[in-house]
Amino acid sequence: MFFSNCSGAQSLSLSRLLKLSPTIAGVTLLSLGNGAPDVFSSLVSFMGGGTGEIGLNTVLGGASFVSCAVVGILSISMRKRRIRVHKADFVRDICFYLLVIVCLGVILIHKEIDVWAAMAFSSLYIAYVIVVYVSHKHRKKSEELSCNSSNESDLTVPILSSIEEEDLSAAEEGAAQGSSEVVEVKKCCSNLRSSVFFRTLIFILELPLYLPRRLTIPVVCEERWCKPYVVASVTLAPVLLSTLWNHQFGNFSFKTKLAIYIIGLIFGITFGIVAFLITEKSSPPKKCLFPWLAAGFVMSVTWSYLTAQELVGLLVSIGYISGVSPSILGLTVLAWGNSLGDLITNLTMALNGGAEGAQIAFSACYAGPIFNTLFGLGLSLVGSAWSKFPSPVLIQSDAYLLETVGFLVGGLLWALVVLPRRGMRLDGVLGGGLLVAYIGSMSLRLIQTLW
Repeated sequence: MFFSNCSGAQSLSLSRLLKLSPTIAGVTLLSLGNGAPDVFSSLVSFMGGGTGEIGLNTVLGGASFVSCAVVGILSISMRKRRIRVHKADFVRDICFYLLVIVCLGVILIHKEIDVWAAMAFSSLYIAYVIVVYVSHKHRKKSEELSCNSSNESDLTVPILSSIEEEDLSAAEEGAAQGSSEVVEVKKCCSNLRSSVFFRTLIFILELPLYLPRRLTIPVVCEERWCKPYVVASVTLAPVLLSTLWNHQFGNFSFKTKLAIYIIGLIFGITFGIVAFLITEKSSPPKKCLFPWLAAGFVMSVTWSYLTAQELVGLLVSIGYISGVSPSILGLTVLAWGNSLGDLITNLTMALNGGAEGAQIAFSACYAGPIFNTLFGLGLSLVGSAWSKFPSPVLIQSDAYLLETVGFLVGGLLWALVVLPRRGMRLDGVLGGGLLVAYIGSMSLRLIQTLW
């Protein structure tokens, strides 16, 4: 979660610079930034010489947690605010997600996949982005036509177009209540952080993770601008990349490895000199921001990959020491850790953003897992199958993984049936059913593992 927040911020800045619409940015750069831990956990599991069990369980565990537990908590938290979500977007996302899960189930049953099937599975994400873009453009055009015909500019917000006047007032009242709640929480946190002892303790605990990241990720925002840090980051980033390259491909000769280190050092020194000469001490650069933001995004994602490597290795070690299967640790501990940011971010957005914030948070609970499954797991399957080409790669999934898929499908079908029947309102019936499905799935899996 620590590194996904950084990569998410970098991807947000990059999407703004490229002038991407919020819809397209949300399903591309922002999804990659926020979903980087799941993506790289899967990549490390498949490409690091393992069987892929941890990667499969982490992706499916995270998908189940976000689509069932997070949506359930969000729905229960919003039950008194009578907020409706957009039906067309919901049906589109959940139907596509069901298609993805069915395809994944077929792969797990078949227990092998070649490079062409892996590419086809991963390319489904391109189809999803196209579908989202087309539906967004179509809806936007329909809203413009409707607005011009009615001349009522107050009703141009799509999420509120189908809410009756009484529901609108209730939603606004709920949003105000949520805002006051968040303000109170922020005040408490502010008072706590004002303690010198607390701030010193946090600084000491964060320093081993903060300093290496700060010295290798270029940051050009106004609030965090520091010329010495920026010069150091563009100098050390190529060195870190060359070190990572040599570590990942250890079959190089000593001379080849040395040459890669020297190339990285030359690029680093060159970038450092250029950064020192063209930047000012008082403010970040205002022009030619793309190289800076692209470099920051790449290095943020690189740190997510390094973190995923250590987490997967740690889980395997803990599994051997404790006698617990690493796959169950991936399904629970690693999946919960990677998805905790989704829970906090989406819940805060829903409570503080009113009806529109609830719509965005609700949609993110399905768009994120779709990205992690198709891009993260799909890319892992492509890389693993490519290394075995032309032979197919065997997928050694554990015996209970299909049960997780079944419970996930059950949760999605519950939402698909219940939400339209209840007028697209987020309430306790939807949330309670999803939480029961998730708790039931995890309980059954833990019982099977312990016995």
